Amino acid sequence: MQYWIPKTLAFSVLIGLSGCSVFTNDAHHKRNYRVNEPVKVPEHLQQPLQDPTYKMPVASFESDPEAKSYRPPQQVLTVAKGSWVEENENKARVYFDKNDGIENLSAFIWKAVDSVVSGHNTSLEQDNREQGDVSTGWYSLIKPTEGWFWEDDATVSEQKFRFMVEQKEHQRTASLRAELVDYRSDNAPLNDLLKQQLEARAVNEVVAEFDYLYRILEVQLRKQQGVLSLANGFDDDGNGAMLTDQKRDIVIDRFAGFLERVNFTIIKINRGDGLISTRYEKPQDSVWDSIWGDEAVQLPLESGDYKLSVATTKDGSTSITWRDAQGDVLDTDIMAQLQQVLVEVLRDKGLTI
Repeated sequence: MQYWIPKTLAFSVLIGLSGCSVFTNDAHHKRNYRVNEPVKVPEHLQQPLQDPTYKMPVASFESDPEAKSYRPPQQVLTVAKGSWVEENENKARVYFDKNDGIENLSAFIWKAVDSVVSGHNTSLEQDNREQGDVSTGWYSLIKPTEGWFWEDDATVSEQKFRFMVEQKEHQRTASLRAELVDYRSDNAPLNDLLKQQLEARAVNEVVAEFDYLYRILEVQLRKQQGVLSLANGFDDDGNGAMLTDQKRDIVIDRFAGFLERVNFTIIKINRGDGLISTRYEKPQDSVWDSIWGDEAVQLPLESGDYKLSVATTKDGSTSITWRDAQGDVLDTDIMAQLQQVLVEVLRDKGLTI
């Protein structure tokens, strides 16, 4: 079947609908009406009778219409997690929901505003964030035009903005709005459309910075989870072990995959008995690894075979007991060093058990 036919039809309809919103109907524009001059007859003939009631003056219009701007208005982009806009919003405003890990939503938004202002090498002229607004100094949202290498870049325009943050009573949602308070330019006069575009662009910069800061926060949260996911303790037999709050079956799957990242080879997994048979090979230091910042993790273990016993303790947590090839439980000091190194790997890679 030719699936491209309905797709082509749908695309054609979409193009037609979008065109309707751009091209205006000028069929009845005054330039499209023309009054013909009266018929000229020779001088020796009698002129035809013309009723003055229907006499129309001969008008002329310039062929070039008045310049108009059909550029669409700038939109506020909700690229950050938990950001949204209200339908039919006529101001440059965006809403943020309180994502996981954010303790103070309004403070997190102000942090994004401060980062944007600092990135433009300017400062705040008025800081009334406790009352919900700040005002910036001069900076340019429009990139300067590039000239020859011996010429200085010409700044198109500079603006000052007022940012306002309003938080709902439940403190789970807050809005950010930008207002253009001052503008200067030598060759780009300010109009309503440009004002709307600049305000929306100012908000979009903060939204993008909010997204960047929250992504960093998510990585930090995952690292903290990695730190808390593996601790030293004892199994039900009193042997030194590593403890985690995850379920036994989940630990068997995740911990086996994690060990492969630190130079372990998984030989066998016995889920019924909760045994993971592994072989560890101590990595060799490489000059290239140190140059590229990807040095192999050195564990306080000798190369050889190890068996890990994964079991559920009486308090509901999961214990991981390490034994060497002879079946002896590893010394508590070695277990403490091993746990510390593994936790650092979990933190650096943002992993959880």
